[in-house]
Amino acid sequence: MTFSFNPQSEIPNPQLLRLFVYGTLNRGFWNHDRFCRGVLAVENALVRGRLFETPSGIPVLQVPEEDILAVGTTNPLADVATQARVAACMSNPEPTPDRLPKNATGAPWGPVYGELLTFDDPESRIPAIDRLEGFHPGGQSLYKRVLVPLRTKETVLSAWLYMVGDRWTGGCKELTAGIWR
Repeated sequence: MTFSFNPQSEIPNPQLLRLFVYGTLNRGFWNHDRFCRGVLAVENALVRGRLFETPSGIPVLQVPEEDILAVGTTNPLADVATQARVAACMSNPEPTPDRLPKNATGAPWGPVYGELLTFDDPESRIPAIDRLEGFHPGGQSLYKRVLVPLRTKETVLSAWLYMVGDRWTGGCKELTAGIWR
């Protein structure tokens, strides 16, 4: 995997939404053009988790509960503010545990590769992508949007991603290399 470094990703900005994608929202896939037009930056990144492919060919991701920094809400601006607060804490030189080990392993968890997308319009992006992913805060959801640490080539920071619970991985094929297609 090749990484491209964007120094702007290190600066916590309360107006920017960071989203880790690992499937159909990646560049070159059908939902990227539909939902990710106007993306400001795209970087290769990785998270700690387990990646699966459903029988219908769609990827789903699990992440360790201890890596979840926050859970998404119906308020995109509040979620971006949460992301900025967490980013400020992560960039604080005070001793804070690095929740993403350098090699992103720890059975049964391993590295999952994807892209870090940065947007400047969270009020339009989050609701549209939440609908795509079947995320309904406070209701029945296919996915849960969570804030987790991730690693780019140069840094560890936080970003939102969509994950599934254990019940959604039954009958799925685990992608042990951590890459979908």
